[in-house]
Amino acid sequence: MSNVINVGFIGNPNCGKTTLFNAFTGANLKVANWPGVTVEKKEGTAYYQGQEFRLIDLPGIYSLTSYSMEETVSRECIMSDEVDVIVDVIDASSLERNLYLTLQLLELGKPVVLALNMMDIVEERGMEIDLHRLPEMLGVPAIPVSARKKTGLSILMHAVAHHKELASQGPLIHHHPGLHTSHRHDHHAEYAMVYHDEIEDKIDAIIVQLTKKYPEMENKRWYAIKFLEADQNVISQYPVDLSGITDRSYEKEIINQKYDFIEEVIGEVLVNKSQKAAFTDKVDYFLTHRFLGLPIFLGIMALVFFLTFAIGDWLKGYFELVLEMFSGSAGDFLSGLHVNAMLQSLILDGVISGVGGILTFLPNIFILFLALAILEDSGYMSRVAFVMDDIMNKLGLSGRAFLPLLLGFGCSVPAVMASRTLEDPKDRFKTILVTPFMSCSARLPIYVLFSSMFFGKNAMLVCYSMYLLGILVAIATAFILSRIDGSKVSHSLLIELPEYKSPNARTIAIYVWQKIKDYLTKAGTVIFIASVIMWGILNFGPTGYVTDITQSFGSLIGKMAVPLFEPAGLGYWQIIVALISGIAAKEVVVSSCSVLFGIQNITTSHGMNAMAATLATMGFGAANAYALMVFCLLYIPCTATIATMHRELHSWKATFGIILYQLLTAWVMSALVYHLILLF
Repeated sequence: MSNVINVGFIGNPNCGKTTLFNAFTGANLKVANWPGVTVEKKEGTAYYQGQEFRLIDLPGIYSLTSYSMEETVSRECIMSDEVDVIVDVIDASSLERNLYLTLQLLELGKPVVLALNMMDIVEERGMEIDLHRLPEMLGVPAIPVSARKKTGLSILMHAVAHHKELASQGPLIHHHPGLHTSHRHDHHAEYAMVYHDEIEDKIDAIIVQLTKKYPEMENKRWYAIKFLEADQNVISQYPVDLSGITDRSYEKEIINQKYDFIEEVIGEVLVNKSQKAAFTDKVDYFLTHRFLGLPIFLGIMALVFFLTFAIGDWLKGYFELVLEMFSGSAGDFLSGLHVNAMLQSLILDGVISGVGGILTFLPNIFILFLALAILEDSGYMSRVAFVMDDIMNKLGLSGRAFLPLLLGFGCSVPAVMASRTLEDPKDRFKTILVTPFMSCSARLPIYVLFSSMFFGKNAMLVCYSMYLLGILVAIATAFILSRIDGSKVSHSLLIELPEYKSPNARTIAIYVWQKIKDYLTKAGTVIFIASVIMWGILNFGPTGYVTDITQSFGSLIGKMAVPLFEPAGLGYWQIIVALISGIAAKEVVVSSCSVLFGIQNITTSHGMNAMAATLATMGFGAANAYALMVFCLLYIPCTATIATMHRELHSWKATFGIILYQLLTAWVMSALVYHLILLF
């Protein structure tokens, strides 16, 4: 077997690079962090015709300018001996945006192979790419692939294997309409990216100086371009006297000329683009409008929650009927077998009531994630990030922080992990602090249960208010912190606004199934265990097994905390115990209430009526219910989120500081809304 070929997979975020990488590596995957940084590093092994390939999945980046941690890591890896061939994964449906990184990679002087991914989307949009003209203009192979369908993989590896020794580009066939150059060197025959004469003259002059001082330096043209861009890493690493050649940074001119060439490439290789772009511009006039963008977003999210309730509750009714039938049959079956009363209680009141109650909310969760997946796949969510960028900056958060916050509506764990994209430690800390205030899907069952019981037709509006309140508390927290520490945002959000497309059914199905699977997995593990533990706490006391729940350990713990929670309208030991159980997973609050109040099938209309009647006898009304939802929105996140926060912050002190702040915020806000509602 020949020597191993080291291949670096690089591309813009969301270009399908990691999906393509996984298609090659399969189970032969190794994940770690790059030495000294928190950016994730993935390595894997692939084989083609007896040749072994070591694949490296580099961070998703837009350029090699070394402004961000990801860009620095990618550039250092590619320039080292660790990479023999660069596979530039391109989202073919966004060719114009992707080619800027491609031109930078071509200037590195290493073999480059283009992997044109998502060609199915190009066809769906009615566009075509000239696969003969593109290699002529760039001088490197361009291989159409589909990471999802795993097509074109062998051709791509074939191109990598045969291109590994070809660092030079060619053959290059350029027309360059309207470009008249009188440069003494025929660079158009050597390089894909050729600059105007002023820049090319300076590049040649710098190469002369570099040759004198660093004769062993490879690819002097790339270093010369970096000197013109005033790249501080290169300037400090290779000091050279350039007086009389450079007097300022030419980075802006170099960027503009790169985009001029990209426009030329797009004009020659992409067919039927203008009609689609015109439609996108018309829609964006409204969706990204300075004043209309935010109200439109809030209106769309209101519609999402209306559908979550209108359709979700209708489907939920059928789930409740099935649960009632199953619970009744299970009870009759256990009684027929003369099963011990304690074991019957564990199975019926602990497991079936706890886990089953959570499963009835599956339709609401499904509708919510389906709507979010459609918005994401259509290209709308990137517009929301664009609209929010200025607002985020004014509030003291980086524009990049909006993406982790957006993820927080699904699950806080990946949202906290997404804060890695923020370079400033203060920005990261603030983002991790406020991310759990976004209403994750685990809180939705709590909102649905208590809003349905106490607010009737206004249940949807009450739930929607929870999401808005979480955003407002996060905004206020970030704003106050930025004023306290005096920090200013140094990095705005750089994000692509792709053309709108009809959502792909397969992509949406995969996204929704993944979320539903996570929900079901949690119901089968964390919630199951928590329900059993909760049953044990409520059925055992200092004297052993008890039938009177007021003599249980749970009652003793809850009653001790009643004076602390009373000002917030939550001075009921059952509610306090349910909140404590919610630290394991927020959904457990619902199943715990079922066990605590001794109500089977609490999510059915019969169960909710019984629960509301029981609470009413205790003096628990609408004000208490709203205060409870606010507390669940803002208090301690689940244990998985706490563990993730510690892993990202590398500090238990900071993690516990965040937990205490969230707990205090939850108490203050709950007390505030409780007394305000009582007043009005």
